[in-house]
Amino acid sequence: MTLQLPSEIVVERFLPTARAMLATELDEKGWTQQEIADQLGVTQAAVSKYGSGSVTVEERFREDARMQQTIERIADGLAAGEMDEFAVLGELLALVREFEDRGPICAVHEEEMPALQGMGCDLCVRGTDTAVEAERAVLSSVRRATRLLADSAVVVDAIPNVGMNVGMALPDAGDTLDVAAVPGRIHDLRGRVNVPSNPEFGASEHVARTILAAMAVDPSRRAALNLSTAESLLDAAHEQGIEPLEFDAGYEDRDERLEAAFRERGDVPRVIYHSGAFGIEPITYVFGESALEAAELAVELLGAVDT
Repeated sequence: MTLQLPSEIVVERFLPTARAMLATELDEKGWTQQEIADQLGVTQAAVSKYGSGSVTVEERFREDARMQQTIERIADGLAAGEMDEFAVLGELLALVREFEDRGPICAVHEEEMPALQGMGCDLCVRGTDTAVEAERAVLSSVRRATRLLADSAVVVDAIPNVGMNVGMALPDAGDTLDVAAVPGRIHDLRGRVNVPSNPEFGASEHVARTILAAMAVDPSRRAALNLSTAESLLDAAHEQGIEPLEFDAGYEDRDERLEAAFRERGDVPRVIYHSGAFGIEPITYVFGESALEAAELAVELLGAVDT
């Protein structure tokens, strides 16, 4: 595992790029190399290297409009005598904070630490509080679920025409923004399970609302995924000791009707389904305490159907 702190990226890539850009701006304003060196806290030889382009810069930083605007603002302020070192430091620190908030510093950091990719990491901004840890745990479970689904051949034929999604809610979820799922849904792409992107919060509507209705009755049912309804799938659930709950396919007041059905039954079963209606495809939902658990059950049931 490669371990690199974001601060290393700031020192090794952001700062040289900022200095090189600022040196160029001040040179264009008629400053001497020594004046630039004194202002930047480097040697005249270093300024010469900035001017010759022999210093490696991070192109993602240099091409960012926010970086360009900040450097131009600093150069103008220094040239006009309206900005001191304290103000310059404030401008650069504000830019670093922006770049660390899922910006270009994050992009570089993910390249250096691939384990961070797709995590929506915001440690630099929010730290390690319990809320952030809960979000990362949810995103991790959904990612693991999508990998399992993508690697299971039995899943492809069970993907609805409208697409599949797998979601998981935060423990204290209040609305669909607290449920992580796959943006764009999961589809059958030439006989393969296609997961178009990494999970994000607020990326689902129907699956998320189904999860929230279940959590209103059983807070442990924090995850679900949708499949095409098939008698063989429901039979496989029966064989596993699961009694699927049928509900009406209509969308109007579906959340309230589902919650009422769960309360009437006295629990939230692992499998619920509807048989469709005009313009509505028959759909089955498989629940779990985590996204991975829901995916594991779905694969198990579909595997039983396939055999």
